[in-house]
This record gives sequence, structure tokens and C-alpha cells, in this order.
Amino acid sequence: MDFIVNLLVDWGLPGMFIAAFLAGSFIPFSSEAVMITLIAAGVDPWGLFIWASIGNTLGGMFNYGVGHMGNEDWIYKLLKLPPKKLNKGIQQVKRYGVWAGLLSWIPILGSVITVAMGYLRLNIYYSLLSMGVGKTIRYYIVMAFMMGLMDSMSDFF
Repeated sequence: MDFIVNLLVDWGLPGMFIAAFLAGSFIPFSSEAVMITLIAAGVDPWGLFIWASIGNTLGGMFNYGVGHMGNEDWIYKLLKLPPKKLNKGIQQVKRYGVWAGLLSWIPILGSVITVAMGYLRLNIYYSLLSMGVGKTIRYYIVMAFMMGLMDSMSDFF
């Protein structure tokens, strides 16, 4: 995994997009590690923020598409998601509707939410909006934290 993270870091902004897409989909990946490393290496934090937000949102929409296909056997096998967990996600999304997309940034749970949103065929535009807002807020917090940390370290040295 370290090799992949280092490769994506070497690619800069496109690497950030790929890392965020993977993390936003059902593939377990830490895009935050890539973002933090790139910010520490001096890459433009705002560019990273934008590409990470777009990539992660599109990764969530990929999950939405998988859920929209509605093939439960495929969902269980591809996502390695037990039926009980998928059903729980579906119940939560039924309860909160597209607003559940605001929590799509949460590791593992976010994948269940985004697949369930597609499975339930929630409005694609509102789903995209709610996922985008939740994921963008997460990357803004990571970026702001890292920039604040770097500023305090530069004051120290």
C-alpha cells in the first residue's frame, strides 16, 4: 500500500484525484494520507482540495451506480458487504433520504450509504449534491488542519 501512496504522491494533483476516487468508492484507501503528504511537499493546498473533493464525490457516484444496478448478489460479492449491513444501510437511507449523503465521507459506512442511495434510486442530482457537500467539507477540514499545522511549525522554527 505504501508503494501505491508514494506513486500517487509523485503524480501530484492527478494522483490526488485518483486517491480520492478510490477512497470514495468501495475500495479501502486513505486519500487523506496522500493529501497530507502532498501539502507537506508544497503542492497547492487549494488545488488538492478541489481535486480531492471532485474525485471523492465521483467515487461515491460510482458506488451509487453499482447500487442503481440493483443486483444484490453482485453488490455482496463486489463490495464484500454482508446482506445485513446493506439492509441496515438501506433502512438508514430510507429514513434520511438524500440527506444521508452528507455522511458519505465516513469510511466504510459511506460506501454502504452511497450504494444504498443508488439501490433506492434516490434523485441522482440531489444525491450528487449531498455527497459532494459532505465530502467537500471533510477535505476542507483536512486541508485547513494541515495548513494550520504547517503555519504553527513555521512559527516554531
